[in-house]
Amino acid sequence: MSHPLQAFMLSSEPFYQSKGDEVEQYRAAYQQKLPVLLKGPTGCGKTRFVEHMAYTLGKPLISVACNEDMAASDLMGRFLLNEQGTQWIDGPLTLAARHGGICYLDEVVEARQDTTVVIHALTDYRRRILLEKINEVVEAHPDFQLVVSYNPGYQSLVKDLKPSTRQRFISFEFDFPDAETEATILIRETQLNLDSCRLLVEIAQVGRRLKGHGLTEGISTRLLVNAAHLINQGIGFSDACQLALISPVTDDAEIADTLRHAVQAMS
Repeated sequence: MSHPLQAFMLSSEPFYQSKGDEVEQYRAAYQQKLPVLLKGPTGCGKTRFVEHMAYTLGKPLISVACNEDMAASDLMGRFLLNEQGTQWIDGPLTLAARHGGICYLDEVVEARQDTTVVIHALTDYRRRILLEKINEVVEAHPDFQLVVSYNPGYQSLVKDLKPSTRQRFISFEFDFPDAETEATILIRETQLNLDSCRLLVEIAQVGRRLKGHGLTEGISTRLLVNAAHLINQGIGFSDACQLALISPVTDDAEIADTLRHAVQAMS
């Protein structure tokens, strides 16, 4: 009989380049049933890390992209009407807790604060979730783990995790890797040549130095991968940088010109 969460098992290993002892530390956290918080800038590898760990541990991964319209029922479940009548359908959080999966709430602070309260009973000694609408208490499966992520540099004071929530997690801090490691990641992800990968990383570092000085977010590793894919498809280096690195991060003409000049100088 197949696992109830078989559809959420990763079929191939996602590549992740470790930067320290985070793989072993995460494994220890999972073994001790500790909830995990991942902090770091957009596109630095938080999601890939969770995917890699889920695959390594052989556990199903249910990912949820949080947004400001997300209600508690979106995580817990709701009644839906089908051919058999009204039926309760577990939400992703309940599904993972009931059957033993890793539930990953990406950018959790984007969800309404009253929504995030529902995770409290799953992140302490109780490890349970109360489904009031069907009068059921779901005791978390031994294999269940909750992982959340957010970008503290991007969020405002209005959107932040309450201390009562964040202190329920152990926290991993992520940042962009050093230049050589990032170039190695690009080669592995895209098979682009080393020289071009190094150039892309240099341009990204110029953009990252502008964060807080005209840029809200720096150029992420994710964007570098997009640029590399365009180059592999025959798009010129400068055009690929414009399409994948410059236009996505700014609408400010002066900042865009600064980045274009950096591309021209380096290429």
